[in-house]
Amino acid sequence: MSGIGKTLMMVGVIIFVVGLLMQFIKIGKLPGDIYIKKGNTSFYFPIMTSILLSVVLSLIFYLIGKWK
Repeated sequence: MSGIGKTLMMVGVIIFVVGLLMQFIKIGKLPGDIYIKKGNTSFYFPIMTSILLSVVLSLIFYLIGKWK
């Protein structure tokens, strides 16, 4: 298999695992996320969720890079 095929398969496996975990682990509504509700309008900005997701993905890609 070519290098691009292996990469696409690895990305697919990662997306599958993340999707499977998201079914069981609720990562939204962490302390530090911004939620504003005024009248009929609401605004949600997941700052801490974004930071946590960024750290986890950085570690995963670092380990994949070291493994290759």
